[in-house]
Order: sequence, then structure tokens, then C-alpha cells
Amino acid sequence: MREEGEGYDDRRDEGRHGTRAAVHAASGGRLGAAHPRQEGPTDLRLVPPALAAWATSAVMLDAAPAWATGTAVGCLVLAGVLMTLRVGRMGRVPGAMTGGRSGWPAVTAAAVLVCVAAAAVSAGLHGADLRRGPLPGLAERYATVIAEAEITSDPRLVRPRVRGPAPAPTAVLIEADVRRVETRDGATLVTRTPVLMVVDVERRRSSSASSAFSAGDRPSPWLALLPSTRVRVTARVVPPADGGDTAAVLRVRDPKVPEVVGEPSAAQRLAGRLRAGLREATDGLAPDARALLPGLVVGDTARITPELDEAFKETDLAHTLAVSGSNLTIILVLLVGPPGLAQRVERRGLAPRLGISLRTTALLGGALTLGFVIVCRPDPSVLRAAACGAVALLALATGRRRSLIPALATAVLLLVLYDPWLSRSYGFLLSVLATGALLTLAPRWSAALRARRVPPRLAEALAAAAAAQALCAPVVAVLSARVSLVAVPCNLLVEFAIAPATVLGFAALATAPWAMPVAKALAWCAGWPAGWIADVARTGAALPGAGIDWPGSWTGAALLALATVALLLAGRRLLRHPWWCGACGVLLLLAVVQPPPLTRVVTGWPPPGWRFAMCDVGQGDATVLAAGAGTGVVVDAGPDPVLVDRCLRTLGITRIPLVVLTHFHADHVAGLPGVLRGRQVGAIETTAYQEPVDQAEFVRREAAARGVSVTRAAAGEERRTGGLSWRVVWPPADPTVVPEGPNDASVALLVRSAGLRLLLLGDLEPPAQRALLRSPAGPLLGGVDVLKVAHHGSAYQDPGLLSRAAPRLALISAGADNTYGHPAPGTVAALRAMGAMVLSTDRDGALAVTGEGAELGVAGD
Repeated sequence: MREEGEGYDDRRDEGRHGTRAAVHAASGGRLGAAHPRQEGPTDLRLVPPALAAWATSAVMLDAAPAWATGTAVGCLVLAGVLMTLRVGRMGRVPGAMTGGRSGWPAVTAAAVLVCVAAAAVSAGLHGADLRRGPLPGLAERYATVIAEAEITSDPRLVRPRVRGPAPAPTAVLIEADVRRVETRDGATLVTRTPVLMVVDVERRRSSSASSAFSAGDRPSPWLALLPSTRVRVTARVVPPADGGDTAAVLRVRDPKVPEVVGEPSAAQRLAGRLRAGLREATDGLAPDARALLPGLVVGDTARITPELDEAFKETDLAHTLAVSGSNLTIILVLLVGPPGLAQRVERRGLAPRLGISLRTTALLGGALTLGFVIVCRPDPSVLRAAACGAVALLALATGRRRSLIPALATAVLLLVLYDPWLSRSYGFLLSVLATGALLTLAPRWSAALRARRVPPRLAEALAAAAAAQALCAPVVAVLSARVSLVAVPCNLLVEFAIAPATVLGFAALATAPWAMPVAKALAWCAGWPAGWIADVARTGAALPGAGIDWPGSWTGAALLALATVALLLAGRRLLRHPWWCGACGVLLLLAVVQPPPLTRVVTGWPPPGWRFAMCDVGQGDATVLAAGAGTGVVVDAGPDPVLVDRCLRTLGITRIPLVVLTHFHADHVAGLPGVLRGRQVGAIETTAYQEPVDQAEFVRREAAARGVSVTRAAAGEERRTGGLSWRVVWPPADPTVVPEGPNDASVALLVRSAGLRLLLLGDLEPPAQRALLRSPAGPLLGGVDVLKVAHHGSAYQDPGLLSRAAPRLALISAGADNTYGHPAPGTVAALRAMGAMVLSTDRDGALAVTGEGAELGVAGD
């Protein structure tokens, strides 16, 4: 039977588009298949008020209360004048009450003014909250206080990128509202002020060195705190760095165990139980799936490694790690079917199959949306998705035809009035832009592709990915100063995997508290598509031409927008010429993949017959010794997995008989996952000095995860592979010799390659350099052809060792504009005074040594 409220729409649709059978024929009779659009002209009347409220909120957050009040009053007065004139005109003009749209501009202008007034008031009040109370004054004095705070978001672990020998301390960031402050003079002040709490945590090492990261490091108890929990902390109050939506930053002292003074709400306890159940259900999955699945489902990114996170950013897949409208849409479509069929007799989804009416379906969808917000937390993208869903469900419940553009505009308007800080959120902006692209550009582009005989499903997917990328790319360029060339294909490749991973992940989330074995089975099934998504991100990020650098400013964004428009206009013409399209596609593919043979022909890099290469990995070391076609011995891995992987791909290295990690500082070992990715690796050799301990454990975990053995180097060891041979000259085999630190424990190698002698010194400092000169290997070090200068060319070098080595070519690995002053001018001058040619990666990029004997050469990329 036809449900109440559907008959009128169906008759109207039949008159406009033919019978339902015609619609079925157009959709091919497939579940969820595309069907002709049945919307009339898009209703854009809510768009100007929404944009006006958005802009007003962004401006008025920093305005003085008088400005906000004056703006609101002025706008309301103007709106009243406009409406008075409108009413007067309606009384004078016959039929004006019932006919035409001639008065709509005045009504729209009045609506814009009312929304501007509301936004000014809301933003003024929110901005005043940051300037009210005692905390801003305490922050100016950097005072130490005892504060009682209510947590408002999930704590998140921040692992800073490697910028030197050791990573910066790991910190937990917690957004909270301070409710009570006790100062040192005994005063107790009551307030309600938003702050950011920063808790520096020490990573607790486990007894099992081979365990995964998430299990090997026991999580800080701060990460277990749920929103709405009240804690009491002793902290130093400091001003916020960026002037955002926090009044101050609390640097928490003695952060080992939080002092809880108020339990979380029942709803948050339930949400925490569900999220913990999902984490437990995913514990047995492969590392990537275990890390990614909670992020895909509920935005829980605690297990995402910095390397994987960077890969998602490089490929513009980071939106999959942030809960957004797509997650809610997937679940709602499962309930009500494709949105365009929600009010039709042939509507699909679980609801009509179970005989549930439209209004009951809307109520179920509303309950589902509310649960979605609670479990996934009210982040900007989640709120935007929930607001859009609520407006759409209201339209469904009242039996009215939905229009998604007004729904999006309504969501934006309500959200920026509720939380004006969203108007300055890049995540919120990207979310709205992506949704707008899917609702406006994507349908037109999809129709154009189908008209050119592209299969419907492929046309829809390609149009959606391209439209979202076209609108979001300028904003992403501002954030990352980079434009991804693989974003569209990577989004296409993961699109079919996101829905099953999300649905199965939500099923595991719902069943985990009641039937953990079932939840684990569901999570195992979801792990396959989740693993595929991670593989696509890693592979795309590792491509040599995955992205290009771009000015990270709004001027750069405008230039990219103009370039995008020009590209789209040119693309319309190219679509008429399939052969030209194919040729452009091949050229783009070659630019992204950059096959080594072709790259060598075009750029001359790497030069033919190269013997030794120094990768440009920033402030760190990663070098390669050629050992045959596609084979090389890697010495150190640098600080960034993506950079070292890209370098090895460019060099064409697919087999690595040995990886030598000279010592365990992060700028030498943090890139190890990039070395191991997709390559045959025989073994890893390290120094015997296992400090820093956390980095040594990291190496063992990565090796164990890939089944690679780890051995320890000692002076006197000799090895050979192909035409390459080397001798370990440091550290000494005597276990009683204790180095002064990790640098002085570096593995040093004397290498022979096709008549060339190379000396690689790791990060040895003067005490170890002098000891090496006095060691049994000292006499062997004279007159080398190539010297890899110790410790990035720092000023701490032993003149005696440099004189003994007397290199013809000295190479230095250092990062551009590094804060350590590497390479030191004195070291460079001393080497040049000895007759050596000195080159460094910070100035010359990646370097490759060629030739043999007297025909020594060097080339840069």
C-alpha cells in the first residue's frame, strides 16, 4: 500500500517523468541505482543568510561588545524598515498579496540582516566569554593555579614530527571548561572558561619489545578520560598561541595520574563503553586495519601512527579519518535507501522492507543521528552532518520534498549561530565545501560523463571525487602548502571500501558490549576494506610525483582556484577529443609515477653507474650503496618514512640485503618503515648501544612486524655483496668500552665499491673520532675518495681524523634552514682547505657519486 503523504508526490512525478516503471527502467532495477533527477530549480534563498551569518561570526568574534551590539541593532532596524516598506507596497499594489516573486529580494535582504544581527550577538557573547573571568589575567602572569575543569572533548595524543636526534615529548591535549580556580594566595574563583590542557606524558615501555605500538606503549591514563568528566589539576596558566577559541592553555604539572572529582555523564559512559569495545574488537587485526578502523567509524585516531597520518594527508584522504557526513549518510542510506527515493513508492533501505512508515522512519533516523553525535563526539564535521540529517529527516517526516542545498544552508546557519567558532574552522569549511560540491557540481559532471558513454557508477564516483577536490584543493593548499596530484584517483580507489568498512565497523561497535566474539568477526571482515584504504594511502604518498609544492597562503589559494577553473575549461574542450584526453592522462601518469628509466632520461637522475647516493631527507641521514641492479645497502633511514621511500623508489631500489642503522637517534631511524615498505630486506644491523631505549624498541618492533632479523655490528666485521664490500671500523667489540652517548656509538663503515674507497662516520663526535684514529682500523682510514662527514657537518670534528682521511669529496646530509647551524662553516672551510670538494643536501639536494679511481664524479638531482 501507498503510505500517507506519498500519493501527491507520486502523481506529480508521474506527470513529469512518466510512470514508475520508467523510473525503474532508468535505474536498471538495481538496488540503490542512480535515477533521473526529479528536483525543480534549486532553492537558493537560504544561501545568502547562511553566508552572511558565517562571515559575521568570523569577524565579530574579536570585536568589542559595543561593536557587536551596534551591528545587531543597526541590522534589525534596517530589516524592520525593509519589511515595513514591503508591507506598505503589498497594501498599495492590487494582487501583491498573492502573486509573483517581485517582493522576494526585499524579504531576502531582511532575512540576511536578521541573520547578521543574530550572528553578531552570538559571536559577541562567545568572544566575550574568552575575555571574561580570571584566567586571561592569570595567563598574562604565567601563574600557577589549582583548577577544576570539565572535559569537553576526547583527549588526543600528539606525537610531534622528528626535528632532531629525539622526538619532542609526547603530549595529551584536552579541551575543557574551567569551573573553579584556586590561586596561590588562597583565593577561590568560580568561572566557566574554555581552555586547552596540555599534559606531557612519559611513554611507558613494555617488557615485550616486539609488540605493536598501541600495545607496546601502555596508554596514559589521561587518554581514558571521557567528556563531561571533572578533574582537578595543578597547572601553569599561559596565553594561547593562536588566539583561537580558548582563553588560556593549562600546562599540567605532575601528570602521571589525573585526579577525578566528577564522573562523566551516563551518555558519555555508554559512548565510552562502545568505543572501548570497538578498540578491543580490532585488537587482533593487522596494524593498519587496527589503527584505521576506529578512525573510520567514530573518529578515534589514537592508534594512527604519524607515518600513516602523513600518508593520508599527502593523498588528501585525511577526511576519511575524521567522522563526517559520509559516515552518517552511509548509515541513513542503509535505513531509508538512496535520498532521492525516500518519499517514493519504490523507496528502498531496511525501513520499507520492515514495513516502517515514513514518520517512524524519520524518528528512527533522528534517534540514530543523536546516537551518532554522542558516540562520535560533537566535532564540527559531526555537528554539520547531524544538522543536515536533522533538516532532511524533518522534511521526510512532514511529507515534503527535500532540497539538499537548503538543508546544507540551514545546517550552516544553525551551526554558526550555535557555535560561532566554527566559522573559523578549516575542518568545517572543508566539510561544507565538499558537501556543496557533491550537491551542485557532481550531478552535472556525472551527467556530462554519462553522455560521453562513461558507465553510470564510474561517472558518479569520478564526478564526486573531482568536484570535491576542485572546491577543497585551494583550502588544503593553504593548510599544507602542497597540491596532491593523486587525490582524485586515491579517493576513487577507496570509495568502494569506505561503505563496507563503515557499516561493518558500526555493527562491531554495536555488538561489542554484548557479544565480543561476534564483534571481532565483524571487525575482521571490516579489516579487509580498511587495510585496502591504508594501502592506497601509503602507495599514493610514496609515488615520486604524488604532489607539488604550492604557496601556503590565501594568495596561493586564489592562484590555485584560477588554475583549477582554467583546467576545467580546457577539460571541457578535451572531452570532445578522446585521443587528446588519453594522451594527457598518460602524461599525468608518467609525471606521478616517474618510472626510474624515464626519469633518468628526462632529468639525468640518478646518473648511470652511480656507486653511492645520499638522499635528501631533511635534517637526518639516509644513504645508499649500490650493490647491483635494483639492489642496495641502506645506511640509516632518515626522519621521514615518506621521504626515504620516495628516494629509494627514484633510485630503483627493490632489494636491500642489509640495512645499517648507525645509532638510534630518531633522525636516523624514524624513516625505517619507508625503507621496509614493499622491498625485500635481508637483515638490519645496529649498534650495540641501545639508547635511546624507545627508538631502539621502535626498530625492533618494525623489524619483527616484517620478519626481518636484527643483528649488532662490531669493529672488525667484514661483508660483501656483489661488487660491494665493507668493513665495520667502529664501535669496538669490547663490551667494557662504554661510549659517552648514542652519537659516539655510531656504526662507522669503510666501504669499497668499484675502486672507490668511502668512509661513513655516522654521527661520531671528537672523542670517538680520536679513539677510532687510535684503533686497529686507524691506519686503514687514510686517503679515502669519499667521506660522509660525521654528525651532519657539525662544528665538532677531530682535525686529526679529517687529516688522516684526506677525502677528495666530502658529502654532508643536513636539512635546509635547520636550527642547529649544520653544516658548520668552520667544518666546511677545513675540508676545503684540505683540497676536498664539499657538497651538502641542504644546498645541493640529493647527491650521487659516480665513476671509479681517478674518474670520480658527483651529481645532484
